[in-house]
This record gives sequence, structure tokens and C-alpha cells, in this order.
Amino acid sequence: MSTTSDTFKHKSVLLDEAVEWLLQDTSGCYIDGTFGRGGHSSLILQGLAEQGQLQAFDKDPEAIAVAQAMQASDARLQITQTSFAHMQQVANQRQWSGKVDGVLLDLGVSSPQLDDPERGFSFMYDGPLDMRMNPHEGESAAQWLARADADEIADAMYHYGEERFSRRMARAIVESRTKQPITRTKQLAEIIAAANPKWEKGKNPATRAFQGIRIHVNRELADLEDGLEEALEVLRPGGRLVVISFHSLEDRIVKRFMRKHAKGDTHLPPGLPITEDMLNKRLNLIGKARKPSKQEIDLNPRARSAVMRVAEKIV
Repeated sequence: MSTTSDTFKHKSVLLDEAVEWLLQDTSGCYIDGTFGRGGHSSLILQGLAEQGQLQAFDKDPEAIAVAQAMQASDARLQITQTSFAHMQQVANQRQWSGKVDGVLLDLGVSSPQLDDPERGFSFMYDGPLDMRMNPHEGESAAQWLARADADEIADAMYHYGEERFSRRMARAIVESRTKQPITRTKQLAEIIAAANPKWEKGKNPATRAFQGIRIHVNRELADLEDGLEEALEVLRPGGRLVVISFHSLEDRIVKRFMRKHAKGDTHLPPGLPITEDMLNKRLNLIGKARKPSKQEIDLNPRARSAVMRVAEKIV
């Protein structure tokens, strides 16, 4: 199994813009919630002074190996192998809670994960049906599909993949596994394609279903909701939250979270004279949602769906 970052390159999306909005105090402490292959972390470290500190997180053991190599030559970086949904626990251990100057979350799957057939994320290559960010933890896609009932499978594909033919696909999966175990990505993609009665132009018929299964296996949206709450707690007043999402489900959660805390309490007793401080607003929205330039999309087509949102903590 090829695991080197040289084999599967990753281009960080909205790299310069994200770090520019994140970094305010070059001597401060920052969190990169998704280290990946270190694109954002490298640029953050370049912008930090000698006293600056960066705490990174990732579930993927291959990402951890890259981070450890970077850490060996730069003591300002610390890496923890866990989800960013647990950042508050690590911040507490470092006595950072309420003191962090910026949190960056670059969501979704990295190119090395997608492009390595052995990771089982992609329907484009044949490989073991795994899909876990950390292949040594939890249940693989193959294990889940072998035991889940049709309703559970359909719900994951519908809610997380927005796949309208999820019921048909789930029934096909359950029927197929009675004949032989579903253990390969191509095998699953063929089952899904055969059950998809209306293929979208320019889109593989397994796209949405694979996304739904992957998000379910890795608890991606649950981690995002938890991680946003934790980021709000660890940030200092004036600290920045920068989030890059790659599909509408993620962006919806981020947008709703930021707007909720920017509006503050809306369920106050009617007729009560309201002052601004009574609303308990916790975030200021910084500008509008940002998208990659045409030039960046031309260089990296996977950037086309990216959306970046920025907010600043008030209290």
C-alpha cells in the first residue's frame, strides 16, 4: 500500500485566503482542525512568530506521520490523532481554553484519501471498501453495509448524500449481499449504478450514495456540529473561526451555526425593552461567504464546490 504524500498530492483549497483571515496575532496560539497533508499548517507556521503555537488534529494515521515529520523540525507545532470535535479537551490540557486566537476547519476528504484505492473512498478505483478516516478505528463501510438494514442504509444515503433513489439502492445492496459479501468499491459502485434509474449528466451514478456512506461511517456532520461548539468555547474574544466546506450539507450547518450566534437570543419575553447586551451575541460575521477564484478552480477542479465562512468571537 502506497502511503507517501509524494504519491498522492493534496492541494489545500483557499490556502492564502484562509490563513490571511485566520492570523491576527503572530505570537498567538492557533488550531488547525484538519491537518491533512499540512498545507494550511505550513502557511500558518510561516506567518507565526517564534512565540506562536499551532495545535493540529487529524484522524488519519498518514496525516499524523506527515505532521510528526514537520513537528520534528518545528517545535511550535503539536499534533493529536483525534477528531477536531475533541479540541476543547486538548485545549484544556494545554491551558488554552478561551485563549485561542484562531481555529481553522478545512472539511471533507483530502486528495490523498480519495486517490489511494486502498483507502476505499472512491468509486473511480477498485479497492477495499473501507472509507474510514482512521482505518484502525471504528467500523468500515464494508462492515456496516454487511449488517445494517435497508432503512438505515437508505437513510444515510438520503440524508448525507442527498440521493433521491436511496431506497432502491439500499434494497439492491441488501439483496446483493445475500449472494456474496460486498467488500470492494467497484462492486458497490456497480450495484448502486444498476439501481439508479436516472443518471445525472456528467456525474457518476454512485457519487451521492458514496458520499452518504462515507459521511455516516466517519460521523462527519456530527463531528462538525460538535467541533463548531468546541471552537466557540476555546476561542478568545476577538479570535477567528474560519471554516471551508465542500458540500451543501456542511455549509448549511456552518452557516446556521454562525448566524445563530451572530443573532443571539431571539426568544426573549415580548414587550421587554431589549438592549444589545441582553441578546447574548457571541459571534460577528466577517464579510460574506467566499469561493475560490476561477484561476484556482482551473488549477484544482476539486476546489469548485468550496465555500469559506469567517466569524469572530465577541464573548
